[in-house]
Amino acid sequence: MKKLQEVLKDWEAVIGLEVHTELTALDTKMFCNCRLSHDDAPNTNVCPVCLGMPGALPVPNKKAIESIVMAGLATNCEIQKHSMFYRKHYFYPDMAKNFQTTQGPVAFCMYGHLDLEVSGEGAKERPDGIVTGQDTVAAHDEPHPVTPERAADGSYTVPIRILRIHMEEDAAKMVHVGGEEGRITAATESLIDYNRCGTPLIELVTEPDLRTPEEARLFMEKLQQTFRTLGISDCSLENGSMRCDGNVSLRRRGTTKLGTKTELKNINSFKSLHDGLEYEICRQAEVLEEGGIVYQETRHWEPSRKHTIVMRVKETADDYRLFPDPDLAPFDLTDDFIERCRARIPELPDAKRDRYMQTYGLKRKDAAQIAGDPATAELFEKSVAAAGEKAAPTVANVVVNIVPSFKALTAAQVASVSKLLAADAITFAQAREVMEAVDGTDEDPEHVVDERGMRQATNTDDLAPIVDEVLARCTDQVQQYKDGNKKVVGFLVGQCMKAAKAAGAPGNPKLFNQLLTQRLEA
Repeated sequence: MKKLQEVLKDWEAVIGLEVHTELTALDTKMFCNCRLSHDDAPNTNVCPVCLGMPGALPVPNKKAIESIVMAGLATNCEIQKHSMFYRKHYFYPDMAKNFQTTQGPVAFCMYGHLDLEVSGEGAKERPDGIVTGQDTVAAHDEPHPVTPERAADGSYTVPIRILRIHMEEDAAKMVHVGGEEGRITAATESLIDYNRCGTPLIELVTEPDLRTPEEARLFMEKLQQTFRTLGISDCSLENGSMRCDGNVSLRRRGTTKLGTKTELKNINSFKSLHDGLEYEICRQAEVLEEGGIVYQETRHWEPSRKHTIVMRVKETADDYRLFPDPDLAPFDLTDDFIERCRARIPELPDAKRDRYMQTYGLKRKDAAQIAGDPATAELFEKSVAAAGEKAAPTVANVVVNIVPSFKALTAAQVASVSKLLAADAITFAQAREVMEAVDGTDEDPEHVVDERGMRQATNTDDLAPIVDEVLARCTDQVQQYKDGNKKVVGFLVGQCMKAAKAAGAPGNPKLFNQLLTQRLEA
C-alpha cells in the first residue's frame, strides 16, 4: 500500500466530519428531568419519557437550546428562527422507544464556517502547487475556494464550511462483554445502561472541505477548544462526550465529481482520527488503482491493528422514515433570545490568542496553546496579574512547559517561580524541582529556593573572580575558543558552576556564559 504523500500527488481526498457533542454542562436530560450523570449506577437516571413509555410526553430543555445557539454563533452559523424536531426511526436496543428525537431539514444552526490554520509538518500533507477542484455542495451554493495560498514557512489558512448544527438526544450506552476491542462480534453478552439515553447532544456536520487527515484533526481540536470555552461540554473524546465520524472519498486531481464515500467509526482520539483517515485514503487509492470499486459503507477503525474493517452497508435517509414529531411543537426563536445567547459568549480562543500576542508579546504557538484551554488561560491570566505584565513571557513559558507535569499548582506559585526565573535567580531545571516541592501545597516557591540554597547570584561582580580563576587554569580550552571552537564555552560554564559550588557561593550559568564570552572576545 502506498504512503499518504504518494497517494495525494495523484488523488484528492474529500473529507467531511460529523461531530457529536454531549452537553455535559447541563443538569438534566433533553426532554425530561432525569439527572444528567454517567457516573451513577446503571439504569438509575431513567423515567417513562427517556424510556419511551406509552403516553409519556417530552418537554424540551431550554438551556440545551441556549447552548446550541451559542455553539452556532461561535462557529459563524446563521441561527434559524423556525425549526422543529423529527422522529428518526430505527430498531436497536440503545433506544428503547425505537426512534431518536432529532431535527429535520432545518436545524437551529445552518451555514457556518471555521478558519483553519495549518502549519509545520501537518501542512506538508496537502501537496503544494496542485490546484484542487471547486465544490458546489452546500445548500447555500457557495463554492469552496481552490488551494489556499501558503505563507513563506509553508503554513496556510483555509475556511471549513459547516452545513448545520442540529440538536438530538443521545442513545443508551452498550457494553459488549467478551467481544474484540469492545465490539459486538464474538461478545458473550451485551449490557445496556439507559442513563445516557436522552442526553442533550448537538451534531455538527461539515461540508466536504477538508483535504488531509491533519486538517481533520486540527478542525476537531479547534471545535473542542471552542465548545470548552463556551462552557457547554467537557468535550472528552476518551469518555465519549465528544465523538466523531469521518466521511472520506477520493477523486483524481483536477476533477470535480465526488467519489463514493465511506464512513469511519470508532474515533476516540485525535490520533485515531488522523491515522484512520490516512489508512482509509491509502486503502481506497489501492482499490481504485487496481480497477476495483469503493462501496458506500460504514467501516470500523481498529487502532491496535491500524486498519479499517467493514461494519455495515450504509443506510440512506429513507431507511429512517423521518417525520415531524407530533409530541413537540415547532420552535420560533425570537431576536431577543438569540441576542441573550450572543451576550453569554466569552472571548473565543482565536481572539484570546491574538490578544496575548499583542498585549504580552507571546509567541504565537504559546499563545494558541494557552488560549485553547479555559483552565490554562485562567491560570495564566491570574499568574500574570500577580507577577506583572513584564513577566508574562516567562509566565507563559512556565505554564506551557512546567505546569502540565504537575497536578495542583496555584497562580501564586506560578507567579513566584516566574519572577525568580525572570530575575535569573534560578534555572529552568531548578524551577521544575521547586514546583515538585510545592505541588498540592500552599507553600511559596521562594521559601523553598532559599531553604535549599538554590538562589543564584544576580550580580556579575560576585561571579567575576570565579570566571578569572577558571580561565587561568583552562588554557587549552581558551585556545580552542580562540581557534574558532565556540562550543567550548559550555565546558567553561560547567567549570565555573563547579568552582562556585565548591566555594559555597551561588552560581548562575547564564551570567557565567555572558562573563566568559566577554573575557574571551576581549
